[in-house]
Order: sequence, then structure tokens, then C-alpha cells
Amino acid sequence: MNVGFISLGCSKNLIDTEATIGLFKKNNFKIVNEESKADILVINTCGFIETAKEEAINTILEMSEYKKKKCKYLIVMGCLVQRYYEELIKLIPEVDLFIKIDEYDILWKKIEDLIKRDIVEKSKNKDTNKILKIEPMPLLKQEEFINRVITTGKNYAYLKIGEGCSNKCTYCAIPYIRGPFVSRKKEDIIEEAKKLADEGIKEIILIAQDTTKYGIDIYGECKLVDLIEEISKIKKIKWIRFLYSYPEGITEELIDVVKNNKKVAKYFDIPIQHISDKVLKRMNRKTNKHEIQELIKKIRNKIPNVTLRTSLIVGFPGETNEDFEELTKFVEVAKFDKLGTFMYSKEEGTPAEKLPGHVHGNTKKSRYKKIMSIQQQISRNNLENKINKIYEVLVEDITFDGKFYVGRTMQDVPEIDGLVYIKNTDKEKDNVVNSFVKCRIVEISNYDLIAEFI
Repeated sequence: MNVGFISLGCSKNLIDTEATIGLFKKNNFKIVNEESKADILVINTCGFIETAKEEAINTILEMSEYKKKKCKYLIVMGCLVQRYYEELIKLIPEVDLFIKIDEYDILWKKIEDLIKRDIVEKSKNKDTNKILKIEPMPLLKQEEFINRVITTGKNYAYLKIGEGCSNKCTYCAIPYIRGPFVSRKKEDIIEEAKKLADEGIKEIILIAQDTTKYGIDIYGECKLVDLIEEISKIKKIKWIRFLYSYPEGITEELIDVVKNNKKVAKYFDIPIQHISDKVLKRMNRKTNKHEIQELIKKIRNKIPNVTLRTSLIVGFPGETNEDFEELTKFVEVAKFDKLGTFMYSKEEGTPAEKLPGHVHGNTKKSRYKKIMSIQQQISRNNLENKINKIYEVLVEDITFDGKFYVGRTMQDVPEIDGLVYIKNTDKEKDNVVNSFVKCRIVEISNYDLIAEFI
């Protein structure tokens, strides 16, 4: 049978999708890219915030229409299912199989049972408040990580080093969906990195809900630096980056490996969420304003050419005008290279849901717009500072008209940060897609750079 996949949400979710594709391929199913050609449709859902839940529900309902035509089985897995299993069974009977994250260790058995029409009877006595229980989720088996089908192209791949989160920020449902932080064994990660390198992958992107917690649960201390150093020894790997590093976990040792290891991107993705100490305390964050400011200063002093990215939440319960003003001044002074802002979303079962002082939606929108307006000018100034500078660029595509090659510098995360458009003035030049080139930045366009070959 033909199998089609839809992966929603973050890159961590994408890895689970890739592993599931690998399971189907291993069992001789054909993977198709068009829903209309699929006999089996698999949707991997996100349930992090309200907009993600709405997208997931709408996608499930849309795909259920294909069941009326050709599709024989509709399978839904992921965060939304983990969080709303009982409700989804009642709400969308068109779905043949819901698979929770805590069932990933028997994922293929459940799919086999479905296809054989030996569907396990659904229990009528489930605990509808299971979201409140925080238990470790089973990691995918090493074989499933190794045999996953990479969907991000020929140049880069995400490499999951841990699952779940133990930080318990009051606004976040991730610990209730994916359980506490669980690290993968270092040797398993290295094995997967080597296989990716042998398949031609040039860039490894290490991900977890908080990469700075890697190893603490199984080795008694953070082993992220050791892991990075080991992966950097793989000759075929050209670039390495790690995302989602919480400020309290960024050590001198980690800063030094970013500074000194030529394969590691001079890039820190640090979700700070706010700068007001009062708001940070209500969020149950583990750092304060002074510590965040000192960390930024330390990183920039040690690595002058570093790229700093952060994410913020506006409109958190109890955020006053004074708190927000403090945040805007900080953004103006800190001048992050990349910054994303989210309006607070009230999530069921989280402590923040019950906090007093919820901010009106219109206020959240106006605060969001103000932060993004400030950052837009900062981003433009940062881009302008790159004009006439020389960068190594990984070329990943060419525009339809052939006028530009499209790529990224080491300081740009794929599908999140900006692109480099390199003028293809020499039409006789060999195609450089999927290779590294040197170029000079000559102008800017919104969030992207325009360059010329050297």
C-alpha cells in the first residue's frame, strides 16, 4: 500500500516522523508525497499552543475527507494525541488509530494490528486527567533513529539527543505531553551522526527541548560539550550547531567549544522568554535579569562574531506596563541578531492557567507588534553591517529563472533564519548546488542577503 505523511510542529517532531517513514519503508510500503495517492495517511501532530492545536485538528479533518475517496486508514500520532487522547477518539471517529507518545515503543505493533484489522479495543476507563502525570516517555529504539528517512534534503539533518523536559516552566505543557528529560546514550548519537555523514549530510543540528541538560540524567553531569567534540571528529561533517540552550545551562566550557571548534557554528539559540524578574519568577524560569545580561556580555566578549537568537513571550499573566517597558528597553539595548516573539497562550493543565491577571488579547497583540517593530530595525542594521564582508555559504538551491543560487551561511539555521541569494552572473559556471562557496555580500533585501561569487 502507498503511505503519505504530514508532519506538523517542531523539528523534534519531524525526527519522529522520519523514523516512522523508515519503519514503513523497512516493511516494504511505498512512500508517496500526494495525499490523493495514499492508501494510508499518517499525521504527526503538535499540541504546544492553541494555534498549533487548531492547525492539527483542521489537518485531521481535511485528511479525513480522503477516506471517503481512496485512503483506507487514517493514523494520527504525536503531541496532540498524547494530550487529548480520549477527547480525540470521541471527536474524530474517522481516525482509525491514535498513537500516543508513550506508546512509541510499540508504535509499529499498533500499526500492524490496524492493518491486519486486529484493532486493539479502546479502554473505556482511561484517566482523562493523564496530562497531570509526568512520567518518562519511551525513546524511539536506536534502530528506528538509524533507519529514519531524512526529509530535509541532502545537506542537513536534525539529530535528537534527548526527549521531554524537566524545567517545568509554568506556561509550558511539554513536560505533561512528553514527560521529563531523557537523554540518549552518547554512543547511539555518534553512531547515528556517522551514518548521516556517510549518506552525504554536511550539517548536523543537535536538538532537544533543552540541549544544555544533555547527559545529566544518565551521566550525572552535562555532556553536551563532549558530544559536540566527538561529532566534530567525523571528517565528513562540515558544520555542527545545537539549538534550544537555556541560559542557566550555558557554561564557560560550552562557550569555549563554540569559540574554538571550527566546525561549530558561532551561534547561540537562548530562549530567555522575558527580562523582568517578576515575570521570570512567575514563569518559574531559573535565571534573572542580571544573570541574562551578564551571560550575553560574556558570550559577546569571548566570541565577537557570534550570532545570538532568542525567543520572548509577551502578555504573560500579571505582566504590567512597567514589565513590558522593561522588556522593550532590553530588546533595544541587547540587539539580538535573531528574535522571535510569542503572545502568551493559556494552556490547559499548566500552572500559569490559574495565575491571576491574564492580559487582554488586544493588549498582547499591541505588545507583540511593538517588540517586532523594534527588532525589525535592529535586524536590518545587523544585515547592513554584513555588506562587503566575505562568508562561506552552503548552496542548497537555484531560483527558477536561474538568476540566483540560494544558500545559507554558518550563522543561519535552515527554515528559521535568512537566506543568501548569490548572483549567477557566470552562466558557464559549474552548478554549485549542494556545495560550499565563498562570496561577498553586496546588498540586503528584507531579512536576506544578496551576494556575489569571489
